[in-house]
Amino acid sequence: MKLLRTLAGLAALGTLGISCIAQTPPVVDVVEVKAADVPILTEYSAQTYARNAVEVRGRVEGYVEKWMFRPGQEVAAGQPLYELDLRPLDAATQTAAGNLRQSEADLEFARKQVSLLQAQANLAVAQANLLKARQDSDRLTPLVEQDAAPRQDLETATAALAANDAAVRAAQVQVDQTRLQTDTQIQSVEGKVEALRGALKTAQLNLEYGTIRAPISGLIGDTTVNLGGLVNPGATAPLTTIEPLDPIWVRFKVSEAQYLTFTRGGKLTPGKTPPLELVLADNSTHPYKGRIENSLNQVDSRTGTLEVQAAFPNPKHTLLPGQFGKIRFQTDLQKGALAIPQRAVLQIQNTQSVYTVGPDSKIQVRAVKTGDRVGELWIIEQGLKPGDRVVVEGLLSVQPGIVVTPRLWAGRK
Repeated sequence: MKLLRTLAGLAALGTLGISCIAQTPPVVDVVEVKAADVPILTEYSAQTYARNAVEVRGRVEGYVEKWMFRPGQEVAAGQPLYELDLRPLDAATQTAAGNLRQSEADLEFARKQVSLLQAQANLAVAQANLLKARQDSDRLTPLVEQDAAPRQDLETATAALAANDAAVRAAQVQVDQTRLQTDTQIQSVEGKVEALRGALKTAQLNLEYGTIRAPISGLIGDTTVNLGGLVNPGATAPLTTIEPLDPIWVRFKVSEAQYLTFTRGGKLTPGKTPPLELVLADNSTHPYKGRIENSLNQVDSRTGTLEVQAAFPNPKHTLLPGQFGKIRFQTDLQKGALAIPQRAVLQIQNTQSVYTVGPDSKIQVRAVKTGDRVGELWIIEQGLKPGDRVVVEGLLSVQPGIVVTPRLWAGRK
């Protein structure tokens, strides 16, 4: 009997304890609704790419003797990538240099005009002989008239004068012809020298091209020609490719309606666009802001979208072409907006509601109308006013009309 009374007493104490626990108001986390200027952010799926990617190709034919990079390595502009067998190219350069020296010697000889000088000397001799013949004729003419000299001597002198005059004319023709030939020869050899100088420059360039260098800085890909392979300037496939990484380019697409809205607001004007954020696949944000640089010149008729292209600084080369992410930027500023955490909004079919805590600490249900989503917040267009306390944590332990103990929400848990 005494045992029954003891058990009954314990049961009564347990019931009393349960009753006391049930009457303790549950604790809920709340936020106080405040009006604030909220930037409206828009996100678009995006992909990185390298705008100025370069295909590395050989300019001369030859066999690869050295391969001086690793695939995936960062290379600098001008850095040697391949070295071909330079012996044939060096031999061609020496041959071109020898031909040029020979031609320059021919030009020097032509410029000395040896043949012309000889012809001019012959002309001078003929002119001297003509002068002497004229002097003899002039001296004998008065002597013959005075019968002081034989007429035969005058006739001989006259014939010599005529012969020397013809010789002078012939020598003059020879000088003119030789001068013309010499000038023609000089011009011809000069042209040959210029052509051979060009051939030597071409051979020297080909020798330089035997070392294939990086045309730009960036990340280099794999090689298509290994050691001992033949490099052909006319090959379809490049030797390798180089992707510049700074800046990295990002493409994303906007709808036709968004394009018109952004254009009227100047948001697609290069240099005037808002700064862009790039959210990566792991939800981290690229530390550098980007800018819209340009858009394509027509809307894709299949999708009704327009491609927009932006550039992001990438000094540490952490971003690679082909990565997916999201572009985020501010498209509007809603002044005096009421924003609450998304987790506070209850969605039941087509209706949205929140739990609020009234002045008497009782739970109330409010139907709300949401607007834009900003990060982890909803902008509330109807149903709340500044000062309302909205339940964020503890939603499963409350129901309309019960008394709760509200405390200020400390943030995401």
